[in-house]
Amino acid sequence: MATWEDVRRLALALPETTERPSYHGLPAWRVRDKPFVWERPLRRADLDALGDAAPEGPVLGARVPDLGAREALLADDPALYLTIPHFDGYPAVLVRLDRITVPELTELVLDAWYARAPKRLAAAHRAGER
Repeated sequence: MATWEDVRRLALALPETTERPSYHGLPAWRVRDKPFVWERPLRRADLDALGDAAPEGPVLGARVPDLGAREALLADDPALYLTIPHFDGYPAVLVRLDRITVPELTELVLDAWYARAPKRLAAAHRAGER
């Protein structure tokens, strides 16, 4: 399963990505100062909202392209992806880091980066992938 080192390695391999603490002092990875993946432990309100479904272990926040993509991930694997009321109407998901495989994490981090990267930077990166 994936680790924070995997997140760091994958995120920093993408163009113009920096690692800087979030507002809460936890690791966050940004492209041109826009966060795309970040450490997001559950807070008291999250735990209250999730109840018995609240996961234990590390939780990664990840930006997704839109609300449709978010709903697809949540429906596809509810044991891996979750959301909280704080994210209502926001294109992001929470991920149980200790349950995601490195290949799945690789895809998630790349998709999150594309969701936040400027269009020209994303297009240049896509062109270089071929």
